[in-house]
Amino acid sequence: MTVVRTRTPSGEAIVILPEAEFERLRELAEDALDARAVDASEARLQAGTEELLDEAALDALRAAPSPLAFWRERRGMAASALAQDTAIEPELLAAIERGERAADPATTARLAKILGIDAEDLMPEPAEA
Repeated sequence: MTVVRTRTPSGEAIVILPEAEFERLRELAEDALDARAVDASEARLQAGTEELLDEAALDALRAAPSPLAFWRERRGMAASALAQDTAIEPELLAAIERGERAADPATTARLAKILGIDAEDLMPEPAEA
């Protein structure tokens, strides 16, 4: 493999290498990032701070009117209790659960914290085109 070490006009050291080698190195770096993400996820599972959904739960999530409705029910919380704990009007919570309204980011963060999930877990799946 041919590697050329040189400097930019401003004096920064750079390396020039074949594109195939660059792509191989980039793929290795991406694989290392993926491996770290898997390790971190496994550690969270072992610590009990992350949960996996089985096929039945995934089906229930897909069938729910919104992710919020699924997670509230999964946590065994009454809608009135969740509304009170997050300082949301019950009517607004009901509209969010039905998918009729979107929660603002601050509300989403409060809901997620109470439900013990990431805010992104409350985002509806994009509609298929």
